[in-house]
Amino acid sequence: MQQTELLDEIPSLDLADFTSGDAARKAQFVADLGRAFNNIGFVALKNHGLTEDLRIKLYDSVQSFFKQPDDVKRKYEFMELNGQRGYIGKGREKAKGFKVADLKEFYHVGQPQPEGDMPANVWPDEVPEFRQYTEEVYQTFENTGKTLLRAIALYLGLEENYFEDKVRNGDSILRALHYFPLDPNTVPDGAVRAAAHGDINLITLLMGASAEGLEVLRRDGQWISITALPDQVVVNVGDMLDRLTNHKLKSTIHRVVNPPREKMNTSRYSIPFFMHPRAEMNLTCLESCVDAQNPKMYVNMTAGEFLNERLIELGLKKA
Repeated sequence: MQQTELLDEIPSLDLADFTSGDAARKAQFVADLGRAFNNIGFVALKNHGLTEDLRIKLYDSVQSFFKQPDDVKRKYEFMELNGQRGYIGKGREKAKGFKVADLKEFYHVGQPQPEGDMPANVWPDEVPEFRQYTEEVYQTFENTGKTLLRAIALYLGLEENYFEDKVRNGDSILRALHYFPLDPNTVPDGAVRAAAHGDINLITLLMGASAEGLEVLRRDGQWISITALPDQVVVNVGDMLDRLTNHKLKSTIHRVVNPPREKMNTSRYSIPFFMHPRAEMNLTCLESCVDAQNPKMYVNMTAGEFLNERLIELGLKKA
C-alpha cells in the first residue's frame, strides 16, 4: 500500500511529540489523537518504542512455533484457561454474532509476572526464544499503551494519570496470530480470516503484519484497507474505552479478509497487543461524556464482567 493512501485515511502521529517536554507539541498531540479516536478510531503511530530488530526476531520466533505439527501445538492448549493463555487452535474463535469460526490459530501471552487470579503464561519448549521476544514486546507495548492512555486522559479532561492504577499489572494480552493457508475449494461458506468485530479492550497496538488483509469500516459504510508502515504501529480504540466514554471515542469495526485466490495457499502473521485494565476497573460511562444530546448508551459493569461476557460470545468460554 502506498504511504499516501494510508495517511489519507488514517491520521499519522508521532509519540515523540507527546513525550518531548514541549507543552505546545504535547497539547497538539492530545488534540490530534482525540480527534482521530473521535472520528475513525484509528491512528498510525511512530516512535512507539519497538525496534525493527526486535519486531523481526519476534516474527521469526512466532513463525517457528506455528510451523510445528498440530499435535505439538496442541500440547500448549488448555481449555480451562478459556483462551487467555497459550495456544488457541483452529476453529475455536468466532466473531460476535457470527456462526462460522474465523480461519486462524493464535497464541496468547499475558503479564510476565501475574498477580492474584491471573493465570501464568505457557511457553513452548520447541521454540525457547519465543518467550524472550514476546515478553520484550509485551513490556514495550505496555509502556507505550500507558503513555497513550495519559494522552487520552488529558483529551477527556481527566487527570493525566487517571488510567495508571487501572492498568497496572492489567489483563493485557499479546496475541501471536497465524492465518493459515487456505484451500479455496474447501473454505466454509462465509468463513474469513477474521470476521468483522470490535476489540474488547481499551486500546490495541498492532505492528505491521506479514501480508495485507486488514480492513476498517469507515463511518460512510466503506471498508478501507490499512497497513502499518515499517516505522509505525496502528493503534485503535477498543470496546472498553468506547463504553467508558459513551461512544465519544469509537471502537471501529474491522476485519481481516481472505486473500485473492492465487494467494490463498500462503500464511499471514499478525501480532496485536490488547491493552486491558485490571478486572475491577469500573467501565461506567464518564459523566462528562453523557448529556442530553448523548444519552448514556451502556449498562454499568466492570472490565472483568465485560471480558467474561465477550469470551462467552466468542465461544472461548462456556456460559
